[in-house]
Amino acid sequence: MATKKNNQPSNKDINYYKKKFWRFFAYTLLGVLAFFLFASWGLFGSMPSFEDLENPDSNLATEIISSDGVVIGKYFKTNRSQLKYSDLPKSLVEALVATEDARFYDHSGIDGRGTLRAVFSLGTNGGASTLTQQLAKQLFHGEGSKFLPFRIVQKIKEWIIAIRLERQYTKNEILAMYCNVYDFGNYSVGVSSAAQTYFSKDPKDLTMDESAILVGMFKNSGLYNPVRNPEGVKNRRNVVLSQMEKAKMITTSEKLRLQALPIALKFKLESHREGTATYFREYLRDYMKKWVSENKKPDGSDYDIYKDGLKIYTTIDSRMQAHAEEAVSEHMKNLQQQFFIEQKTNKNAPFVNISQAETDRLMMQAMKNSTRWAIMKDMDKSEDDIIASFKVKTKMRVFTWKGERDTVMTPLDSIRYFKHFLQSGVMAMEPQTGNIKAWVGGINYKYFQYDHVGQGARQVGSTFKPFVYATAIEQLNMSPCDSILDGPFMIHKGRHHVTADWEPRNSDNRYRGMVTLKQGLANSINTVSAKLIDRTGPEAVVELTHKLGVKTEIPAQPSIALGAVDITVEDMVAAYSTFANQGVYVKPQFLIRIENKSGEVIYEPIPESHDVLNKDIAFAVIKLLEGVTETGSGARLRTQGGGSGDKRWTGYPYMFRNPIAGKTGTTQNQSDGWFMGMVPNLVTGVWVGCEDRSARFKSLTYGQGATAALPIWGYFMKLCYADPGLKISKSEFERPKNLSIKVDCYSAPKVKDTTATEQNTDEFEL
Repeated sequence: MATKKNNQPSNKDINYYKKKFWRFFAYTLLGVLAFFLFASWGLFGSMPSFEDLENPDSNLATEIISSDGVVIGKYFKTNRSQLKYSDLPKSLVEALVATEDARFYDHSGIDGRGTLRAVFSLGTNGGASTLTQQLAKQLFHGEGSKFLPFRIVQKIKEWIIAIRLERQYTKNEILAMYCNVYDFGNYSVGVSSAAQTYFSKDPKDLTMDESAILVGMFKNSGLYNPVRNPEGVKNRRNVVLSQMEKAKMITTSEKLRLQALPIALKFKLESHREGTATYFREYLRDYMKKWVSENKKPDGSDYDIYKDGLKIYTTIDSRMQAHAEEAVSEHMKNLQQQFFIEQKTNKNAPFVNISQAETDRLMMQAMKNSTRWAIMKDMDKSEDDIIASFKVKTKMRVFTWKGERDTVMTPLDSIRYFKHFLQSGVMAMEPQTGNIKAWVGGINYKYFQYDHVGQGARQVGSTFKPFVYATAIEQLNMSPCDSILDGPFMIHKGRHHVTADWEPRNSDNRYRGMVTLKQGLANSINTVSAKLIDRTGPEAVVELTHKLGVKTEIPAQPSIALGAVDITVEDMVAAYSTFANQGVYVKPQFLIRIENKSGEVIYEPIPESHDVLNKDIAFAVIKLLEGVTETGSGARLRTQGGGSGDKRWTGYPYMFRNPIAGKTGTTQNQSDGWFMGMVPNLVTGVWVGCEDRSARFKSLTYGQGATAALPIWGYFMKLCYADPGLKISKSEFERPKNLSIKVDCYSAPKVKDTTATEQNTDEFEL
């Protein structure tokens, strides 16, 4: 007998469904917990360790800091500087919290309310990432995958890292870290770099609307870039200000006032080739390359100046550096005008009195030293093909004193064009400490990278003569007031190793009869210098010059008395500083200390010094050099009269009234112009000339040191004296007690006017 099927659904007890629900809930919860646990263990990709959280990969730029506390440059692959919370302006912190994470101070890394809102709105009503989560992403993961399953894994890892960060750091520390890692574009990572790049100021000096601009960029720095999209940035800034008003951080009237402001930038791209003290920074970079090879971290590994966040405290004074750069710029663009005027009639410009063969040699050498040659050589191009490419016109950007200019010319013509430019080297140093305060190695590092302070030794002309006079005072017990005959003089073959009779002449072919040593140096009389070195012997002069810190190899020949010696500006400043420092040589110093990113001092240099001359002799040389600026070729520093080349005396009249010791120098054929100027607490050396010695002025009028180099010193010192914070001395040089050398010489009343005297003395300054 068949049984009857029951087609009615069976009624199950409610407890069955409860058990099923709770089982599903438990499995899901366990799965989520396991997922989080596996993620934290790194099964879905590596997770930062406790040490990583304690010391996240900083990739910090090394900062170069001036003696007055200004960051004058950086070494970086990523331009990023570390800030503490205390360095952040209140307006930026408030704007950031109001815009990016209003409940930042209430959550523990994850905003539950925001997360639920994002889930239920499927992300259409704002995201759920907290500032801590965004920091976790920036530090350890970056943007991540767009593939949804991978994206979910990454989001969970961000949650875990965010919670760990909240446990590890305070809220203020998290805010500071977040502000340190964001990429604001234009090579600036972090608020510190961004503030410098877009507004040329420190973060603490940002105004409220500037803070709002930077906070607005956190959303998308590529889109909201104030250089490329000022209108979009203004709209985004105003959204940030509205969020601040909503959070009651500013009033409605403040919001409206700030929203009406235009976007005002002071954009300055930070790069290795631009900015302040570029030549010094490159010199320092070379030094640091050697330093890191000799100084290791405690664990034995190498320091990396591009990512270890070192702080290099230098002796450079940012104000003095700016004054020196301004002086060079103002004078060189003025002097360059005259150089171009002279070269208009020169068929072989800028070269003067050289053969075609020598010209070809100089141009070929320049081609072989160029980047174009190196690139084509690497491409296995033949030398003929490479040379041919230099004769093909191409688009290029060139340097001018009115700014960069786009043009079309052959690379060969561009080489000749750039060889027209006069260069300069300037260094200023405190003689008592050896601290270098300003370093200008050229006119524009982007286009001319040869450093004419520490790298380029040039013939020094008459600026060498004080070394001869100092030797004579020391060896022969002479004084500045002793007399010597300015008349025809010859050193015969065989004496002092000369291979032929040597008869030095004054440049004007005049002789003045009996003159004092002070007059001899003031007027740069060649025969006087020659007679002095004949009496002392060139070996004694060479020995003293090396004691003064000059590292150049100097031939033991009488001709060195007239300056036929190549010396760097750096060495010349150090040597002259010995006279200002009462005969004690102090090695030039550019470092104060180096700190690691934690602020621990890891290096402090030890100053080097040694006695060279006694105080009396050093002071006697100072008095000799004061004569140069009183009655000699440097007298224009004190007058307002006219003279040859006066249109190129940039900043003239100078009208200095304080004691100044100095010396002009001009080399054969006006290839090099020098001026060494000293006051009691600052010694400054200036050199001016072209890259090639055959590119030069045709006459002494503009090629002499008094016209080419002295104006830079005068302009620089005017700026320094107008800056009272620098405390540049106007006092007398310290006179030794019981001075044993006569330095106060009788001088007859002047008959001629100042103008005539200057014109006359300029003619025989060599």
